[in-house]
Formats: sequence, structure tokens, C-alpha cells
Amino acid sequence: MFDFYFLGIGGTAMASVAVALSKLGYRISGVDANVYPPMSDFLERNGITYFNGYNAEHLETLTPERIVVGNAISRGNPELEVALNRRLRLVSMPEIVREYLIQRHTSIVVSGTHGKTTTTSLVAWLLESCNASPGFLIGGIPENFGEGCRASKRETNGYFVTEGDEYDTAFFDKRSKFLHYRPDIAIVNNLEFDHADIFNSIADIELSFKRFLNLVPQNGLVLLNADDARLLRLSEKCLAPVQTFGFGETATWQAHEIDYGTNDTHFSLHKHGKFVARFCSPLLGEHNVRNALAALSVCLHLGFSPQMLQSGLSSFKNAKRRLEVVAELNGITLIDDFAHHPTAIRETLKAVRQKYPNRRIVACFEPRSNTTTRNIFQKELVECFELADVIALGAIDRPERYMPEARLDTKKIVSELESQGKIGYASPVPAPKNYPLDIVNFLSCHLHRGDVILAMSNGAFGNLKAHIVETLKTR
Repeated sequence: MFDFYFLGIGGTAMASVAVALSKLGYRISGVDANVYPPMSDFLERNGITYFNGYNAEHLETLTPERIVVGNAISRGNPELEVALNRRLRLVSMPEIVREYLIQRHTSIVVSGTHGKTTTTSLVAWLLESCNASPGFLIGGIPENFGEGCRASKRETNGYFVTEGDEYDTAFFDKRSKFLHYRPDIAIVNNLEFDHADIFNSIADIELSFKRFLNLVPQNGLVLLNADDARLLRLSEKCLAPVQTFGFGETATWQAHEIDYGTNDTHFSLHKHGKFVARFCSPLLGEHNVRNALAALSVCLHLGFSPQMLQSGLSSFKNAKRRLEVVAELNGITLIDDFAHHPTAIRETLKAVRQKYPNRRIVACFEPRSNTTTRNIFQKELVECFELADVIALGAIDRPERYMPEARLDTKKIVSELESQGKIGYASPVPAPKNYPLDIVNFLSCHLHRGDVILAMSNGAFGNLKAHIVETLKTR
């Protein structure tokens, strides 16, 4: 008999939660269509058995206490249909996180369109460095911890830090995930239009964030990016205390005297205009100053000292696929990043330019999300590549979903970039049979010694990085 059976156990968050529950002593199993490394290795290393491939027969004999339904699972899934027919108890992953991991602790939820993973990882690590032993759920694998989820090491009155996603919860619950996490402290980094498959407009997203902020109790804290006017409007009717962070004089927590180095960033933190401490962060880019500012503000609010926080900040390692250097071969550097929105692309390029001020940037981007595959950001996806010298746009994911007039026009983007003097390429629609080798062939013709290649995607990009590494070895 299993306590939990995960439908979609191969997802990063689902696998991480499954392992965290198993470490608490619960009996875990699950299934996914095709579990592959690193999550397959992660599950097996932690002794969790699972089925590879959905089959109605799996649940004909099993009667788990609860079936955790991932948000990628929809009606028609053979195991879901058996569970419904047998009236087995269905729950969502966020419900399980709230009930079994958050419930007895101070809940710190990090939300926003961009920067959630980095900020959540940083808050968790700063608390760990202050001996607070927090629990956490992070939408990636933070290098400092080596796992995406764990329970707090304290039974009660500890901290649990959650990356609060605005995406929907499950096929039976279309509310945003973060509405389940009972926030005592809510951080909102920014708010822009994204997830066009579930939100029709920015007004729909604002409504979800407004409901999220409305959950924070009067003895809690709402912490907002002071440089985002939309966020400030959303907080006008908050009953919880509101503080802000940013670069302007009106922010509660301010970053001043910022020194962007090639390997780190120095800044002075002020509260209500009064100097608190000077910090050195290993993170690069303006967006990461904001991420660090948010994390430090929360921990200072909780009473931890600047000295302990600086120790944690100095030893922080970002989650994988956040400006991760994959290879340095024959004078060329390859970097991997999760950026998949025009704003994230622009900020990532700024951070790369900060670290490599005198080198050409070769930006490779895969339009894969349900927002960037449409023409919603047609104009913005030209503007965000301002700092790149060479741009290669990957194949549009599942282009058959849209009529041509509604689909992102990558050839038009390249044409406009080339008119600015840049070198560009776009994979054909539909993708060629040799994809992404068409991109590799393009790069081979234009790479120079000293170039920095930046691969950006929220997916595998057709294993582009491995192909590039093999090409660089032969140059």
C-alpha cells in the first residue's frame, strides 16, 4: 500500500516533492510517460520505484491513499480515468505541499514573472546559513542543496520557502498554484504578461496576484518590487503590512552605490534611507541585484544579522540553468540559461555583457513557451536582443497549434535584427529533420575565438548544447 502515487512523477517539482515526502517516512510510487535523467537518477538514488509509461493496469490492483495529480495530466490519461472510475482520492501537488510541508511553519512564498527560482534559492540558502534549517520547494535544483524540495529540519515554528508559480494547479483546479501555499510573507518580484495558454490578459494575471496578496495575514508581510508600478497598484487594498524594495528613493529597502564587476556585484543596502550594510553578491546583472535585495530584505526583517547574511550570500550558488557555464573550449564560452520571456532575455544579456564586456555575444533562443510561440511578443523579441551580436532563433514548438497569422514570425525578427547590422538565423517552420544541427551549422560559419554563446530555453532546445560542445571540440 502506498501513501502517495504521483501521476507525472518525472517533473522536477513532482519528483522533488515525492522524495521529500519519502524522507519523512511516507511510502511513495508513481508514473510518468518517459522519465529521463536527471530526474530518473534522482528518484532511483532515493529509492523511489515508479512506472515508465501510463497503463490502466497499474491502478487496477493498487489502492494508494492519495493520488497526486500533476498539472500536466489531463482527462484521457488512462491511469487518471481508472482513478476517477474507482473514486480514488485525487489531490494536487500544491495541496500536498501545504498540508505536509508548510503547515506548521512560517510560509515564505516568492512569486513574480521573473526571478522566482533564484530568489527562492537565495532566501532558502541565507536562512540555512543563519542556522534556521528551512524547508523549501524550488522549481529547479539549487546547487547549494542538490535537491529541489525538503522538509524543514524543525518540527514546528520553522520556515518553509516556496517558489510560488502563478500557473494553474491541476485539471480539476485552475487556480494559480501559489494560492495554496498559505503565505505569511509574500515576495512579488515583478508582474508581466505570460502563460497565454491559461491567462487571456494582463488583467487576468493581476487578479490572480491580487488574490494571492489577499491571503497574507495582518501579522505577515507583503514585499514588493518598488520599481513595478503595476504591483504597487495591486497592493493598495492589502490588509497586511507592505514593504518595498528597489532602486528608487521611495522604496523601503534600497540598493545604492552599485558596483557591477565582472565576477561579482557590490551594493549598499539602506532601509528608509538609512545605511544598513554593504553587501557583495556573486550574482551578476541588475535583475540579480533586485533578487538579492528581496532575499536580504526578508531575512533582515526576520531579525538575522547582516554579517551572517553576507556569509551566506558569498557562498551562494545559483540553481542550474541560471547563467550556468556549460563549457569553455578553444577560446569560446558556452552558457545555459532558462530565459524564455523578452524581459528575461534582455536582463540575461545585460548580465552576460557585464561579465564579458569586450567579447561578442552569440544568443540562441528557442521559442517554446505558450506565450513566445505566438506573435504576442513579436516586437519585444526584436528589442530584447539589443546587446547580442549574433542571434539564432530555434524552431517554434508545435507550430501547428496556431494559424500562421497568430504564430511568432521568427524570419521577420531576424530580418529586423539584420537591418540593425546584426547577424541572424531562424530555423524553418516546421523544424527541419536535422534540427538543431541547422543552428549548429549556422554557428560554425560565424563563430570567432573569444565569442560567448548564450543558449536560452525553458526546454531541452533539441540537445543544442551537447551538439555545440562537440563542434567546439573539433575547432
